[in-house]
Amino acid sequence: MILISVLASLLAGCNPFSAPDAMMDEYVDRVARVLDEGTHLSSVPLADLFPRRRERRLEMPRLELDMLDFLSLYGCDLQVVVGERNSGLGRVMQPVNVLRYELRFINAARDCLPKLADDRELYASVKQAREAKLESLPIAIWNATWATEEIEQLFTRTEGPLPMDASGEMVADLSADLGLLNDRLAAIESGDMSIDLGFLGGVHQRWQAENRMGQLIKSALLLTTRLNDAADLVEQRLADHPLCLNGQTNNDADIARNMFFKIYAGKVQPYLAAVEQARQSLVPGFEELGRSQMAVMPEGFKAYFKRYISQQGPDSLWRQFDEAIARHTRQWQILLKQCGMSPGAAS
Repeated sequence: MILISVLASLLAGCNPFSAPDAMMDEYVDRVARVLDEGTHLSSVPLADLFPRRRERRLEMPRLELDMLDFLSLYGCDLQVVVGERNSGLGRVMQPVNVLRYELRFINAARDCLPKLADDRELYASVKQAREAKLESLPIAIWNATWATEEIEQLFTRTEGPLPMDASGEMVADLSADLGLLNDRLAAIESGDMSIDLGFLGGVHQRWQAENRMGQLIKSALLLTTRLNDAADLVEQRLADHPLCLNGQTNNDADIARNMFFKIYAGKVQPYLAAVEQARQSLVPGFEELGRSQMAVMPEGFKAYFKRYISQQGPDSLWRQFDEAIARHTRQWQILLKQCGMSPGAAS
């Protein structure tokens, strides 16, 4: 049994289509061979590190109520809320708990104000404190999302690209999390301070348990590079000399066409589709989560956002990914059409 397992592992290791990087290298190599061009594999760019926590964390303004004001709040839930924050545990709250506290303060202060109508000075003090909390709420939201420890694992670059047999179940869970998170934050932005954030703990746990965004980014870098390598080869062959003359196919054209459908359509395209599906499930949600917080986004995070999360702009990996797919498709369409074959077959 041990010998069989070892042999199976060795055979799997020899299969160039068992891993994304080996598959894409093999595809480019075969394109070069069938087109009689020299193989050239460009270096796949290394994904940038997810910005460090100190570059992402925003300083949360501290609001200290005067002790006499605090004592005067007897009978208001606000006194309990402030007391918890000033306790030993309250001073070391995690970002998500800070956000919950800020919402509790805002709501408790709102409920407390009518009870302070006879004390103009205290009323003004609590009203001003509530307004200050509302103003700093975007900072608390940022720290509870982008500045958490848990999100770092989700974007880690220490893992490889998405595996060939990646399950979509966890991606679906992450996508659902993002949809709920963005909806709840939009409600807060619109003024609904009663939003329940109890679900955030589960979101953070899944972020910490997964590395799908880091893998997805590495897959996009790999595919963008290798599809451009293959497009370069087709473009070079078209510039050197035609594969077919007068729209008539030949043996070389048949070999190239068969390779295209067997390797690209049969091997590469299913993986490309899986990567695109993961991208559509995750990237738009994170892009929305970032764009909704652009007003407080730290400068040290903006370059990473523009490169790996935003789908717009010349620096966007996802724009370059789309352009590489389009260019690769276009070059094969030109080549196949030159040989009297349907250009739609290369889409």
